[in-house]
Amino acid sequence: MLQTGKVDAVLHFASPASPNPNSPFGFPNLPIQTMKAGALGTHNTLGLARDNNARYILASTSEIYGNPQVHPQSEDYWGHVDPIGQRSVYDEAKRFAEALTMAYHRYHNINTGIVRIFNTYGPRMRLDDGRVIPNFIQQALRKESLTIYGDGTQTRSFCYVDDLLEGIIKLLFSNEHQPFNIGNPDEITILELAKIINNILSNQAKLSFLKGKVAGDDPVRRKPDISRVENILDWEPKISLRKGLDKTIPYFKEKLKP
Repeated sequence: MLQTGKVDAVLHFASPASPNPNSPFGFPNLPIQTMKAGALGTHNTLGLARDNNARYILASTSEIYGNPQVHPQSEDYWGHVDPIGQRSVYDEAKRFAEALTMAYHRYHNINTGIVRIFNTYGPRMRLDDGRVIPNFIQQALRKESLTIYGDGTQTRSFCYVDDLLEGIIKLLFSNEHQPFNIGNPDEITILELAKIINNILSNQAKLSFLKGKVAGDDPVRRKPDISRVENILDWEPKISLRKGLDKTIPYFKEKLKP
């Protein structure tokens, strides 16, 4: 690992994150690399933080809660995860990374922090990322039908990237060690999201349902309980879904120009 000079903080955000098997960058197509990022990547970066007595921030995920039996999900919920399911390479890599981070905190007294990131979106996402908001925006811009996996009743909570970054920075400059959910608690169904994007872009194409294409361990509901981060770090999201989409769509328009 190349290092020059003193390191004040180490932020470990490296991992494939898209669950879409049709994306070359989705973790279903990079299973070994995903596990290595959570295991070896976390071990190496924690070692760097230890060598420099640096603050360490781990980017974890809402996926550590699995397909939750508690709603909304708070940080003290242990999760409901299939350890060998299709999503397990990502879920278990992050769960291991959290455990290793806390082990370094307790055993080596490293100043660690953990952020559990819920669904985030914004400009500069990859066009071939495979996640729902980039997919829907591109299809609507092309006046195509929007592809919905399952019946569209599954829910997500979408946080605009600027809000996420503000929360991460607040965590970085704190001395908090326990995990923090950072996400937008405004829960929405995938069907509602599709209708909003079609409305914004005046797309008259119908919705296309692929009901047999959903993985068995795909979370049915996802909504963060953000009371801990509100109370301790004085953070909450400020940008609504509609405003965030208005900030995101021009980027995709530019990228899709012929």
